[in-house]
Amino acid sequence: MSFISERSATVAPFRVMKILGAAHKRDDALVLCVGQPATSAPTPVIRSAHHWLDAHTLGYTPTLGIPELRQKIAEYHNANPDNVVVTTGSSGAFVALFLAVLDPGDTIVMTRPGYPAYRNTLAALGAHIIDLPCGPDTRFQPTVDKLAHIQPTPKAVIVTSPDNPTGTIIDPEELRRIAHWCEEVGCLLISDEIYHGISYGRPCASARDYSTRAVTVGSLSKYFSMTGWRLGWLIVPDDLVEPLENLEANLALCPPAISQYAALEAFTPESRVELDAHVADYARARDVLLQELPSMGLGNFAPPDGGFYLYIDVSHLTDDSEQWCDQLLHDTGVAIAPGVDFDPIDGRKYVRISFCVSLETIRAACDRLRQWLG
Repeated sequence: MSFISERSATVAPFRVMKILGAAHKRDDALVLCVGQPATSAPTPVIRSAHHWLDAHTLGYTPTLGIPELRQKIAEYHNANPDNVVVTTGSSGAFVALFLAVLDPGDTIVMTRPGYPAYRNTLAALGAHIIDLPCGPDTRFQPTVDKLAHIQPTPKAVIVTSPDNPTGTIIDPEELRRIAHWCEEVGCLLISDEIYHGISYGRPCASARDYSTRAVTVGSLSKYFSMTGWRLGWLIVPDDLVEPLENLEANLALCPPAISQYAALEAFTPESRVELDAHVADYARARDVLLQELPSMGLGNFAPPDGGFYLYIDVSHLTDDSEQWCDQLLHDTGVAIAPGVDFDPIDGRKYVRISFCVSLETIRAACDRLRQWLG
């Protein structure tokens, strides 16, 4: 007799994590498959964590987060702290949000390619997912014209900018049009903004600039280099605060206390200087890839406007990106992500490279790739 639920049996594996596990078994691995900054949390945050560990008892905090952190996040987004819900990473934010707004069978739109955890979590919760194919013609971003063709009107739509896996940023005017369309048709706009702060010259707007009904998802993992601290947040309309509080009280009780208190220092000028220096490092790594990859025959991609990913068309080399990435890791020790994680249909022709690593790692990976590709 099997005790495995039908729900869990339908959840696809997160292949990036499988490749990461295989890479960690090698001493010579160059890990460019995962979106984890090689940089450290800001010095003031680490200093504060030591202080709170030494001087205070860390127990449960309010479910919605400590007031001081909700205030800091609100100031960061020019929002009301009463509308801020602090969560255990943005992953926890998405689970709570999906539970709060979607019933089984409700329709939600996500772009393809897109972040696989959206799809897998939504599938486990019984939502009806509508793929919105987005390619190079729209720089892998949704448009109102594409959304307007979906019938019946979906209950929610997810926009990610800067995008994962492509790194593209949605045009502010298009985001405005999408926000207004969502309000007109009664569709909830969910704006994944966890890569805000990491951009390379292109303007990066927030959905909150155009709609008070939009939900913003944020995180300390990417720009703030605090992946393991597991803190994210939602900024939501008034009517969603209480349902989310009730859900979070049962799902997580509260976000991690030590992370919350230490994170108060993440928003200081001293921390921002360090974090902006990290972005400058990512920009240099990006420049190396933009220069080196085309000469290897890997030049078919949308140059990333933000975040730290390149999504590369390798259809001239393979129609099985997962096998291709496995072979690359086996032969060279270079770990990159197969596109099928992000697009179960066309992703077999794409791979994703993460460049939030040291410049030395990027250059070494380019050398190994060039030799392997011949």
